[in-house]
Amino acid sequence: TILMTIYNYLNLTRTNSMPSKTKDDKPFMTPTKFSEYIEKMVKESRGEINYIEAIVCFCEDQEIELESVPKLLSKPLKEKLRYDAQKLNYMKATTRGILPL
Repeated sequence: TILMTIYNYLNLTRTNSMPSKTKDDKPFMTPTKFSEYIEKMVKESRGEINYIEAIVCFCEDQEIELESVPKLLSKPLKEKLRYDAQKLNYMKATTRGILPL
């Protein structure tokens, strides 16, 4: 069901909000623009996709290599990705900032 949700969302964004593009017409991507697109995708999905899925879908749609994504991540977006990864048990939860009593 999650794949269908992503598929439906991609079809929705391609027809409504994403401008049509040709191979020569790729917008220059900055960390600010990238973060805005990802935030918009997650917000419009109303919780059906998380930040990790949004980044993967956006990169596939815009033909951006996933290896170039770390350069495009802002600090707030990194924190949201970390939260999603910990929630999905992709990485261990950090305990920074908690002092032992």
